Amino acid sequence: MKITSHLRRISFFALFFLFLLPVFGQNLDVKDQALLDLVAEDVEVKKLADGFRFTEGPVWNKEEGYLLFSDIPANTIYKWSPGEGVTVFRDSSNNSNGLTYDAEGNLLVAEHSGRKIARLSSDGDYEEVVTEYKGTRLNSPNDLVVHSKGSIYFTDPPYGLPSGATDTLGFNGVYRFHNGKTTLIADDLFRPNGLALSPDERTLYVANSDGPKKYMKFPVSKGGKVVKGKLFFNASGLPGNGNPDGIKVDSQGNLFATGPGGVLVFAPNGRQLGTIRFPETPSNLAFGGADGKTLFVTARTGLYAVELKVAGNQ
Repeated sequence: MKITSHLRRISFFALFFLFLLPVFGQNLDVKDQALLDLVAEDVEVKKLADGFRFTEGPVWNKEEGYLLFSDIPANTIYKWSPGEGVTVFRDSSNNSNGLTYDAEGNLLVAEHSGRKIARLSSDGDYEEVVTEYKGTRLNSPNDLVVHSKGSIYFTDPPYGLPSGATDTLGFNGVYRFHNGKTTLIADDLFRPNGLALSPDERTLYVANSDGPKKYMKFPVSKGGKVVKGKLFFNASGLPGNGNPDGIKVDSQGNLFATGPGGVLVFAPNGRQLGTIRFPETPSNLAFGGADGKTLFVTARTGLYAVELKVAGNQ
């Protein structure tokens, strides 16, 4: 009888802890314990706003302390501020996607329907920056990142091309724009998408959304020139919804990248540390907040935030 009673108590506690397991750490899939140096095991995924059509391209304004992000089908750039929530920053945005700032604080915009990279100054002046490659209009610029030497790197897949468009390049490129010249970095990626620079700016990471799903890395010279890239991580076999899309790098050189199953976290050597799960399929992400340790994530109809243990590099 005593043995039976003891076994019953063990069974009760075993069931109790099994019941708790899915709740504790439900937003995190840990593949390497090194992930827990970057993300808390019980990390909370907080929804900041919803009701959008397809959110993308978040970027944090350090000087003013707010986030900008695109809603592509709504043709709008929104602003989210702590305590104020969401307001319209710019309507008629030419179906903007990726957003970033240059060294002078100008907002650079990858425009889908505009088929160009544009610049918006702090006082509202608008100008075109890159519109074509060798005399042919760009497809539909998707995402972009700026080097400290002034180079703008951007991807140009066909997602925003109007149906039946014939004035196309015939390939989907990754480019560098510097001193008024546009240079092709790669034309062999089927769907180049998000991109980011390592903290030392010696590596350019590029997501390829399909055919196959993968992340690439390209060596970068001190001056910003880029040479042929190679595979960083093949995500084709990963389970879950989503494709390689947005990429950001933390201050230690780890990659946070949207992809199958959520936000994938990689060590600089390409080892996957784990995945942060979200209620919706993430599209893009940005570090921000007062200490740079908030990861803002755009995910279809919603905007989310995750507090991390590490600050972002960009």
